[in-house]
Amino acid sequence: MMSSTSHVESSSDAELIRANRGFYESLWSDARLVGPERFNTWPLLNELAAAAPRRLEVAPGLRPRLPLDGTCFVDISHAALRRLHDRGAHAVHGMIGALPCADASFDLLCAFDILEHVVDDDGALAELARTAAPGAYMLLSVPLHPEAWTAFDDFVGHCRRYEPAQIIAKLAQHGFTIEYSAIYGMQPKSSRLLDLGQWYLTHQRERAMWWYNRVLMPVALRFQKTLQWRDGLGDTQGVDEVLLRCRYRQAVD
Repeated sequence: MMSSTSHVESSSDAELIRANRGFYESLWSDARLVGPERFNTWPLLNELAAAAPRRLEVAPGLRPRLPLDGTCFVDISHAALRRLHDRGAHAVHGMIGALPCADASFDLLCAFDILEHVVDDDGALAELARTAAPGAYMLLSVPLHPEAWTAFDDFVGHCRRYEPAQIIAKLAQHGFTIEYSAIYGMQPKSSRLLDLGQWYLTHQRERAMWWYNRVLMPVALRFQKTLQWRDGLGDTQGVDEVLLRCRYRQAVD
């Protein structure tokens, strides 16, 4: 098991970009778009979305959590962008470290399962802060606890897991305050199931994607746990991943 620091130091930004682009371009080429109302995140953010006319979701792939109509989606996967366009969404090519968006242009921002994929997470948070209007809300999910690192993190292109105090401090540095959090994540708890899935994705991708689209994803959606907000970050002992609801005010000098 490696620490989060050693993962960052052992991978260049370009290498991680190539790894992430390769994995997700292949994944989304064979996947189906799942609408935001099908996820357990929807009850927590649909009212926020309805009240925010200017919305941004970064790296949604084919699992957008904000409404397709009226949201700006930014992703590096051309396969995902094509599917989003086909469903009438406004989707543009770009990366979280260099968003193709104007300053202070969004009232609600979402970045699910993305911050842990980039070497320069401070640069990514600076970009989110740059595009956030004063008082904007941001929904962000991150994996926790470097000591919980598994082969799955390597496989999907993570370069870190966060210590709870670390993510609080990073967000505050860029002007974001955590208002609420929820225990989050759809990763299976069985390491044997994860190992089997990774083997099939590597060696028999077409068969793996058939099962993923027609069996595993529908089952996972059906048995999602209800998410509940709790004040602040809350108790993170044994928590693999958290969803954070943040408010943007101003960066700390």
